Amino acid sequence: MSSRYWLMKSEPDECAIDDALAAPAQTVPWTGVRNYQARNFMRDAMQVGDGVLFYHSSCPQPGVAGIARVASGVRPDPTQFDAASPYHDPASPPDAPRWLLLDVQALRKTRLIGLPELRNEPALTDMLLLRKGNRLSITPVTPAEWAAVLALADR
Repeated sequence: MSSRYWLMKSEPDECAIDDALAAPAQTVPWTGVRNYQARNFMRDAMQVGDGVLFYHSSCPQPGVAGIARVASGVRPDPTQFDAASPYHDPASPPDAPRWLLLDVQALRKTRLIGLPELRNEPALTDMLLLRKGNRLSITPVTPAEWAAVLALADR
């Protein structure tokens, strides 16, 4: 696995770790990113092989639910052009798409590591996910934070 790591949030009723594990090649397209900073992480910094903490958000028990990896480079997100999609963006022209996706391959499900447990881990005090006001769906994770979350997963 790469020395670069990310936390990617997904609503489990849209795409849970179990859905990714059940998908062909355990790989799903990461659609619906509609924040420029998160899009820019995908476009400018994320590379095939980077590690991913698969995080369930906007649910009764948010937390890290699995380990994954970036499985492709970016390409246009087709949901931006689909008028029936909740991610439709009529201002995004097909000849210059605004929104991108990449594929994520699930590697394994972990026990759910909830927000309270993450907050109580001293090695994670500076983790972007835990900062007040952070709502980004994709955030970088340091190697030390990655190691700390993997250690929590194995407890």
